[in-house]
Amino acid sequence: MKYKKIILAGGNGYLGSVLAKHFSSIADEIIILARKARADEGNIKSLVWDGKTEDRWVENIGDADLWVNLCGKNVNCRYTKKNKEEIINSRVLPTKLLNNILERLDNPPKLFINITSATIYRHAEDKPQDELTGAVGYGFSIDVCQIWEKTFFETTNPKTRKIALRMGIVMGRNDGAFPRLLNLVKVGMGGKQGDGEQYVSWIHEQDAAQSIEWLTDHTEIEGAVNCTAPNAVKNTEMMKILRTAYGMPFGLPAPAWLLEIGAKIIGTETELILKSRWVKPAILLDSGFKFQYGQMEEAFHDILSLRV
Repeated sequence: MKYKKIILAGGNGYLGSVLAKHFSSIADEIIILARKARADEGNIKSLVWDGKTEDRWVENIGDADLWVNLCGKNVNCRYTKKNKEEIINSRVLPTKLLNNILERLDNPPKLFINITSATIYRHAEDKPQDELTGAVGYGFSIDVCQIWEKTFFETTNPKTRKIALRMGIVMGRNDGAFPRLLNLVKVGMGGKQGDGEQYVSWIHEQDAAQSIEWLTDHTEIEGAVNCTAPNAVKNTEMMKILRTAYGMPFGLPAPAWLLEIGAKIIGTETELILKSRWVKPAILLDSGFKFQYGQMEEAFHDILSLRV
């Protein structure tokens, strides 16, 4: 096996499931730290934690090759005071907890990855934002990213590399954005959202998993790393690609005013749809990483062909 032990903190969600499946065939043991117990699946085991306090689970996370922290309340909600506090705390508290343990471990992981967000960059329609020259934006979601990454990098262990992996929108068949976009297309609502000029930085779920494996091998890489496909597309183009892949000849657009009404009804924020995220994975590309799905057409055809 390539790895002895991998820890996925908050790994019961969509991306955690993708990573557990990917690494289970090349690791002796996968341990998921989750708030709810679940049955073991082969070499994938689950330990209960609350993300705030140390308990017996601490005894099992040493001597690992890789820690991945995936904790964080879904931002798909209204930004009320209560939700804002929960969004921040659900990210910062588990990160602090893992950092505290990391500091004093004699056998810490070789690599500790914190899954953060590519939304940290400004609204960009003029040029892509990379790790070296990209400009940080403003607003609540950006504030969350900055607090999160600052907390992550506050403590170190000389035996452990740290990477804040700025993840784009993960596209896959079972959960996340893709099934929801497909549902819009199916009912004829798969047109552009807003003016459609906003860029979407995305990544196929398999490239997300393989990029993490790549980073374990490339010990020269640390710090903030963008994890998005190299070819961001405008919202108008994304919806057209999906309609074409599915075979739907038309899609009604959703203007910004209608999105605002809909967002209030379903309890979300239009920022999640209308912000232009044009992000370039410069560090991954410069290190030689080859994206299996660099073009959205390839990614959507693959996902649709494998949907059950």
